[in-house]
Amino acid sequence: METEKINVLIVDDDEVIAQSTAEFFNMFEVSTAYVTSYDEAVSFLDSHLVSLLLLDINLGDRSGFDLCRKVRENYDMPILFISARTSDDDVLIALNIGGDDYIKKPFTLNILLAKVKAILARYEKAKEAALLSSNITGNVKGSGNLENRIGSDTVIKLTKNISLDTASHKLKAGNEQINLKAMEYKLLKYLIDNCGRVVTKDELLKDVWDDEFIGEGTLAVHIRHLREKIETDPKQPELIKTIWGVGYMVEAYEELL
Repeated sequence: METEKINVLIVDDDEVIAQSTAEFFNMFEVSTAYVTSYDEAVSFLDSHLVSLLLLDINLGDRSGFDLCRKVRENYDMPILFISARTSDDDVLIALNIGGDDYIKKPFTLNILLAKVKAILARYEKAKEAALLSSNITGNVKGSGNLENRIGSDTVIKLTKNISLDTASHKLKAGNEQINLKAMEYKLLKYLIDNCGRVVTKDELLKDVWDDEFIGEGTLAVHIRHLREKIETDPKQPELIKTIWGVGYMVEAYEELL
């Protein structure tokens, strides 16, 4: 029996909001379901293919933070927190444990739908690109020098010990493979492609996220996560430099080799 595919799963203990949001999304052909508890969400994810999660922090006797951690153990999908809690601490926790964005209630359904559509489209493109790269890599296996040449073209040396494989979208630190989330890869690759110049925050939000509703806090968290994966000392970064008040820059990384 084929697993049912759903674009969006809403997890919110306020059934009125969850139901009305799901009905609105379904009106615009974004297949959406909702559940109102932690356990219902776990059960639903076990039996359906879900592309994106809209997750409230308050889930009765359980926390949306707990569910986010659980989901990140088994699934790679965008997670958007939706909550009436507005403290900076809640926002930072949500983003640090694997959330992709934080949307404060009350929200406008039209704006939320636009954000969800943009994220779904972006992640679908990322999956297609990864699949294409995988097929290309597979087709050249066993072809001797051609395989070696293509392989070297897809590996970017960032430091003596860190390299980025643009075919697999993974970092390699020594013999260890480090997974990147789709947006982490896209952000790092954009900075590398623009090596040597300052990339403004507005440019990153526009060209990497392609989403006017993403805030600078989300960008800062993704930059920090990248630094934790590629920098010897994330607090004293050598590769991704902060240009205060403007944006970020990857300097000539060949100098670090």
